[in-house]
Amino acid sequence: MRVIRTSEVDEQAMPTVTPIPGWTGGPVSRTQQPLVTPDTSDYYNAIVVNFTKGATTGFHVHNSDQILVITAGVGIVATEDEERDVAVGDIVHIKAGENHWHGAKKESTMSHISILTANG
Repeated sequence: MRVIRTSEVDEQAMPTVTPIPGWTGGPVSRTQQPLVTPDTSDYYNAIVVNFTKGATTGFHVHNSDQILVITAGVGIVATEDEERDVAVGDIVHIKAGENHWHGAKKESTMSHISILTANG
């Protein structure tokens, strides 16, 4: 068993991504804090992703379902057909293969824990 304190996990820069078309919220930059990695689990990956004000991912898909647990700030999670505001305590379930993006709203930072299967 492991107990992880997110406040003790170092932040690492993440690569930049292509912004979503028409996005004017901010640069697409983020940091991550690895929680559960291939070194510690054969089945899951979990990271905290920290978005600066207005920063988002680009559109992307995963090979497995993704669960996002919003832990700070307010943000947006969107598919090609729907856009939803999210805040602390919200849990988002994104199906495998669904094209989506997520990130902070223009006026707020946002952090979430992302949980995927190891092949996700």
